[in-house]
Amino acid sequence: MTTVWFAAALVVVAAATAAVARAFRISIGWQPVVALARAALQLTIIALLLKGVLSAPATAAAFIALMLLTASAVAGGRIRTIPHGRRHAAISVVAGAAIALTLALGMRLVPFDARHVIALSSIVIGNAMSASTLAGRRFAHDAAVRRGEVEGWLALGATPRRAYDDILRTAVAESLLPNLDQTRATGLVTLPGAFVGALFAGAPPAEAARFQLVVLASIGLAMLVTALAVTLQASRSRYVFVE
Repeated sequence: MTTVWFAAALVVVAAATAAVARAFRISIGWQPVVALARAALQLTIIALLLKGVLSAPATAAAFIALMLLTASAVAGGRIRTIPHGRRHAAISVVAGAAIALTLALGMRLVPFDARHVIALSSIVIGNAMSASTLAGRRFAHDAAVRRGEVEGWLALGATPRRAYDDILRTAVAESLLPNLDQTRATGLVTLPGAFVGALFAGAPPAEAARFQLVVLASIGLAMLVTALAVTLQASRSRYVFVE
């Protein structure tokens, strides 16, 4: 398959996604096409950068810092309507990813080399970003829907943390469901990317499975910590009513 044909085929798939959404009046516009084009550009740049990073392991820390910065910015943009949402997103993403990666790498669940560290970090950071977005948006939505309940608690003298307690726990639980379902279905319904990638790289199936299990465990911890961090911070504000 030529590069031109490959690119054209991807555009067709993305355009089909946008067309189906438009037919059912789902207001995402041309975002599928734009997002894919952006992903292609970013992956091209990352592929070039990784050549240098993998050949000079000392630069791995800088590369991971760049991923954290980008993930924080993306998540912050999604929950910017929450008071101090951008700051909450940054703190939560860094906290979730740092705790999960420190535990996994500290126990040497994967080899401590640039290739494995970057691979695990990118997956964990990406999922921490998703958790921050999902939990933050659900928290803001439920706070608006249950505004009367929250104001009732506050009028009785409850702290914001108590007033938002049920909303917080629901938001955290809901943000974790997609990952829990995927983890539960791994090997039966889905073959996760880390597992398939390791196989393509020539790793034995058992080794690929071990790496995937480390990834799944790390993702679970990172997402929980991230979701808790972003909602706990948001619950400090007396009013988080975003319609």
